[in-house]
Amino acid sequence: MGNYIASMADLEPWSSEMEPKLLNAPELAEVLRELSAREPIFHRAEFGTSRSDFERMTLESFWEVGASGRRYSREYVLDSLEKRHLQTHDGVWETKEFNCRKLADDTYLLTYTLVQDRIRTTRRTTIWQSTPDGWKIVFHQGTVVQDL
Repeated sequence: MGNYIASMADLEPWSSEMEPKLLNAPELAEVLRELSAREPIFHRAEFGTSRSDFERMTLESFWEVGASGRRYSREYVLDSLEKRHLQTHDGVWETKEFNCRKLADDTYLLTYTLVQDRIRTTRRTTIWQSTPDGWKIVFHQGTVVQDL
């Protein structure tokens, strides 16, 4: 079958030259401001902490891919969030390197880096849709950063 490269990581070790130059379009400044204020999703008390709040934040077709690579349904995520928010969280989470792209009318891709407790770094992707009821999450993915 010939030579197969499983992933870009198989090509060569990471270097800063591999990083794309992500620029935010000036006309998306307000969208970027609004969406970055909502990240990380489900962890901003000002947008709600109850199951009904999380239901309002997501489209019925919402799903996500976790940092583990597992896919999660909306119901599973909502059940997990309901349990998680019964406990307090004292960790330090830093969001940075936000980038926003318009995908279609009223639909935007927001990417950023999340550093959790200065130990774990993930790249995050959320697809957001502007609806008459406010911003809704279409999809979310987290990927653990290795070897930076």
